[in-house]
Amino acid sequence: MRTDFEFRNPALLGPVVFRPSFNQFETITATQAWSLFFTASQEDNALGYNPEIGRFLNGALFALVFFGGAWTLLFKNSYLVWQLLQQLG
Repeated sequence: MRTDFEFRNPALLGPVVFRPSFNQFETITATQAWSLFFTASQEDNALGYNPEIGRFLNGALFALVFFGGAWTLLFKNSYLVWQLLQQLG
């Protein structure tokens, strides 16, 4: 069996971000950025081309950070929360 596939190209098997065709200083979408993150820079379209996926993942990350910070601030001083609940109830 004979193939014409060229394996000598060093950019062929390397990470996408180091390929000459990708590294043109172009703006990438959030979906491409998340895809590169999840695949360790091996594939830039693993999540597809739908921009809603990138927006959803950005929103989920923002919500996680926001509510994690709020949870920490709220329960850092649990005695103050207990006093506040006693006054309200």
